Amino acid sequence: MKRGLAVAGTALLALLVSMLVSVQPAHAAVGLRVSGGRVVEANGSAFVMRGVSHPHAWYSSQTGSFADIKSLGANTVRVVLSGGRWTANTSSDVANVISLCKQNRLMCVLENHDTTGYGEQSGAYTLDQAVDHWIGLQSVLTGQENHVIINIGNEPFGNNSVTPGWQAATTSAITRLRNAGFQHLIMVDAPNWGQDWAFTMRDSATSVFNSDPQRNTVFSIHMYGVFDTAAEVTDYLNRFQTAGLPLVVGEFGHDHSDGNPDEDTIMSQAQSRGIGYIGWSWSGNGGGVEYLDMVTNFNVGSLTSWGQRIFNGANGIRQTAREATIYGGSSADTTPPTTPGTPTASNVTSSGATLSWSASTDSGGSGLAGYNVYREQGPTDPQLGQSTTNSITLTGLSASTQYQVYVRARDGAGNLSGNSSPVTFTTTSGGGGGGGTCRVTFSASPWGAGQGGFTAYVTITNTGTSAVSGWSLAFALPSGHAFQQGWSATWAPSAQNLTATNLSWNGALPANGGSTQIGFNGTWSGTFTRPLSFTLNGSACTIT
Repeated sequence: MKRGLAVAGTALLALLVSMLVSVQPAHAAVGLRVSGGRVVEANGSAFVMRGVSHPHAWYSSQTGSFADIKSLGANTVRVVLSGGRWTANTSSDVANVISLCKQNRLMCVLENHDTTGYGEQSGAYTLDQAVDHWIGLQSVLTGQENHVIINIGNEPFGNNSVTPGWQAATTSAITRLRNAGFQHLIMVDAPNWGQDWAFTMRDSATSVFNSDPQRNTVFSIHMYGVFDTAAEVTDYLNRFQTAGLPLVVGEFGHDHSDGNPDEDTIMSQAQSRGIGYIGWSWSGNGGGVEYLDMVTNFNVGSLTSWGQRIFNGANGIRQTAREATIYGGSSADTTPPTTPGTPTASNVTSSGATLSWSASTDSGGSGLAGYNVYREQGPTDPQLGQSTTNSITLTGLSASTQYQVYVRARDGAGNLSGNSSPVTFTTTSGGGGGGGTCRVTFSASPWGAGQGGFTAYVTITNTGTSAVSGWSLAFALPSGHAFQQGWSATWAPSAQNLTATNLSWNGALPANGGSTQIGFNGTWSGTFTRPLSFTLNGSACTIT
């Protein structure tokens, strides 16, 4: 969690949109708006934010930064403002900021930073006070709906309980802005210093979205130490995408004092899903997080390692940003990616296989997003997995079964390629030097109330009369549970499904009682529950 002035804010694919949240609003929004769970411009072209935050509230003289940020390929700048917690930004100053955004062909996310850490940090403002600031600026904001997004309040709650809580306060803030006549796209930040580790925003987002009479609110998650694994990043994005709710990663970094965020997954998943991201921050950080500066001393010619990563790295801003059509950028990409190559199967076992294929390319300008992976077994054709690379490990397959698998690509604009030619393979009847008779002892130590973490230990015992030389244990975590990291095995998580494969030193399980123990850490929410079944090399195990 970030605290302090210059610290500023702490911190493929198939898209089934909830009909509940796509109902036409009573009053049609103007300018930038939400449509089908995505942000679009007035002409209906999808707009995916790719940009950075600029600490204007504390460095108001650094106006040249707008042109510098644009020069590195960004299409969005998130501008830090204050209504009085620090030196207040006046109407004339904000009007100039908007002008600078427009001159440099950037979409302008204006955020009130006064609310940061309310309830936990001394001096923080309420969301209601932030709305007062926006109403005071209304004369320079009205008419800018095509160019400006109003981020009501940065990280508007810390970790302490306050009344009203996030849902009620956010709903009230949206209602006040709409009643005052604001037509803009509204952005709302999560509580818990923006990281929503208690899932307050995630679980009440539908209600908050529907409280907006224009259905024109986008949710912003800040990803720092809470999001230090791929599983945590993808699960959070999945929840919003499944609900058909608009989401952006409103802040993230490559490192942080509360943990090491997985910026590679954040950026690749945002690209594959067509979700916006805004990195923290251009320059001027203090309080021990100076490593989050993208350039040194506001000098565009002095990119830091974080600046190089976010602007020039894989799935970075220069590679993936598309200028808004209102500034003359190209219209929505309608060109599908090329068809991926025929997959090849390797490491085929009784319960899994690894597939790899020649990567698709995308000439439509939206950047390669990822792949859906499908299998055919009998008359069915279920989606089996997804990947943003050109390989995937399949788990949970049945022993001695023939599978036919094909892949297709989806780009950042949602265009689908054709299906690849299929690969056909047959899983083995059992693994290693025999064995299918097994016993699993599962013990776990959960912590938290209603949600939390757990450490699990899994003892695998060969109860058969033949030795096992090489094993693969497959099981599924219950809903609401997620894998983080494991040990004493090679772990291959795929959604709720886990496969643990022996290491070089523990692959032999002697007959009649040979055993080994492995373990992993995970998270849970709802009710903590143990897995219901395990298979060893494709054969079911008894559970004790």
